[in-house]
Order: sequence, then C-alpha cells, then structure tokens
Amino acid sequence: MSQKQVLQSQIAQLPALEQIALVEEILQRLDAPDRSVDALWAIEAENRLTAYREGRVQAIALSEVLAKYRLP
Repeated sequence: MSQKQVLQSQIAQLPALEQIALVEEILQRLDAPDRSVDALWAIEAENRLTAYREGRVQAIALSEVLAKYRLP
C-alpha cells in the first residue's frame, strides 16, 4: 500500500470536521508565499512598466482583451 493510500485510509476514518480542518491546513501550506517567485514577478512588472513608458509596448483596452478571450 502506498503512502498516499495509507493517508487516504486514515483520513477517511476521521470525523468530517477534522477532515475539513486537515484540508484547510494543507491548503494554507500550499498557498504560502514564495519570496523568490514574488521577487521574479516584481522584476517582470518593473520591466513591463518600463517598456510601456518607453513606448516599446502599447496598452490594449480591457474591452478588447475581454472580447478576444470571450467564450462562445
């Protein structure tokens, strides 16, 4: 039996409220901020803003973007 299967079996035996609490704890751990990713996004945002200010890229109206990606 794999470790995953053992955990699933153990979790299935817990009361529903404890299962929910466990899920919430796992989600909080997975959603923890990653400073290295945050730093990379900050650099990317600065680069994009600089490119916009220097005229190397142009803004697109939100309505155009929404129209382009609207589901049929």
